[in-house]
Amino acid sequence: MKFSHFCAIPLYFLTFTALSSLIASQTCKNSCGKIPIKYPFGTGLGCGDPRFQQYVTCDEEKLTLTTHTGCYPVTNIEYSGQVMYISDPSMSTCACTQTGKGFGLDWDAPFSFHDDTVFTLLDCSTTSSPIYKTNGADDLDSNTTVIPQCDRAGGPICSFLYSCRAISLLDLPISTCCVYSPVDLGPSFEMDLQKLQCTSYSGFYSFNGQESNPENWKYGIALKYKFNVFNDYPSSCANCERSNGVCGYGGVYNTFVCNCPGGLNTTSDCFFQSSYNHSPRLLPQHTAGNCLIFSLAYFLVRIFSV
Repeated sequence: MKFSHFCAIPLYFLTFTALSSLIASQTCKNSCGKIPIKYPFGTGLGCGDPRFQQYVTCDEEKLTLTTHTGCYPVTNIEYSGQVMYISDPSMSTCACTQTGKGFGLDWDAPFSFHDDTVFTLLDCSTTSSPIYKTNGADDLDSNTTVIPQCDRAGGPICSFLYSCRAISLLDLPISTCCVYSPVDLGPSFEMDLQKLQCTSYSGFYSFNGQESNPENWKYGIALKYKFNVFNDYPSSCANCERSNGVCGYGGVYNTFVCNCPGGLNTTSDCFFQSSYNHSPRLLPQHTAGNCLIFSLAYFLVRIFSV
């Protein structure tokens, strides 16, 4: 039994439409909620830089950083300075104090703490916490004094924080507060409150021009990131974004892909989409998904026309 060309044509368009819809559904987005998304971040599999994919994800228009200590909402990304800002729902602030387990970065994560980030450990045990040391011969020495291994310049920060109503109600001695700078966390970037024998912590990255008013400090954590070992912005990605594309990756070796509006992927940029109404231009090489559409459609036409 032979099928006519009239049967093959509808199948051709059905196949083309189905596969086009499949690829279009995988389109990378240039925003997640209200946060603009640019390289090296992405909104899904195959978007952005694969090194960042497992740590920063977009789900239901919410951008989230995930580490071994929990999930943290991303509040803003400063692309010019390569800084990402996150919040920790379990963090204490001037408005609310609560117990927490701390914060840590995965050792292989492409992030490090920004120099402006300040961590303040709250309600720490002055007798069992490892951040407090004694200068006496032994614990029975009457001349023994407790020396906190904290930033000495952080004394005013502790005073301001402990004056907040939410914290002052706990009636904690100022000696139980310890200001940690990121370098004090060590190479593992780990702040384990249980090991440090502290009840909670507070983090902020700016006094917001009001050093003596902790209610208006910018609470959260500022993280730095780099594009690569040389911190060079990939030129191919820059060309892609200038053409309204989104940088991504694909294939076995995670090679560069420019994701264009409508779901089409190219190996260069998306300028070809406007070339039809202007001057002629060579189309860049398409990915296998686009070639599959035309190859399969041609195959079906040949089969059903026999």
